[in-house]
Amino acid sequence: MTQGTHETEAEKASASGRWIEFDILLAGLTIALALWGFVELVEVARDTAPHAFDTQILLAFREAGHPDNPIGSARLEGAVRDITALGSTSVLVLVTAAAVVYLLLAGRRATALFVFAAVAGGQVLASLAKLEVDRPRPELVSHLVTETSLSFPSGHAMLSAVTYLTLGTLAARFVRGRATKIYLLSLAVLVTLMVGISRVYLGVHWPSDVLAGWCAGFAWAMLCWLAARLLQRRRTVDEGE
Repeated sequence: MTQGTHETEAEKASASGRWIEFDILLAGLTIALALWGFVELVEVARDTAPHAFDTQILLAFREAGHPDNPIGSARLEGAVRDITALGSTSVLVLVTAAAVVYLLLAGRRATALFVFAAVAGGQVLASLAKLEVDRPRPELVSHLVTETSLSFPSGHAMLSAVTYLTLGTLAARFVRGRATKIYLLSLAVLVTLMVGISRVYLGVHWPSDVLAGWCAGFAWAMLCWLAARLLQRRRTVDEGE
């Protein structure tokens, strides 16, 4: 092997290292921004009276002067109920279990553990946050589905973000082609957004509940990804020594 080849490989390794450093820095910054947003929304949730943007957006999904009637047809209401089910505990457990079992059968035990820990950890954090903030469900409009738990943050929005973003990011790693990667990540984001919006349409969450769920879910998913990336990097360094 010539000296020029050695230099080329060294340059590639150096460039790869710089990209990983930038990747990690960007992830850290986005986590910090998401957590800042969540903290700000906690203050909104703890106010005695609902904020104007909460009431305005919630009422925008109802017929003017009729807070019990959602906008759109009965078919739209049924479709929204179906969409919100994508963020239910039952569906998310099923999706997570299917992914974990597949990864175990494929011999990717560490990745299976990562997925389980990310989703289970998100569930624990969502439950703790609800108990800490103790915000009741909105009574401004009628609820189109029955909910008994506390309102802040939206568990559907948070756990959808954790589950679908984690699985979308993971799936994007195992496929080739930039367009396919973008499609998988975009699909994960789209499902997460649709589930969150459905909660406001159904009247069971204030918009700030959903925004907080997105912020917390995104931050947790990114934190898990960052931890996995750092562990992977450390393992690579250890193997190279």
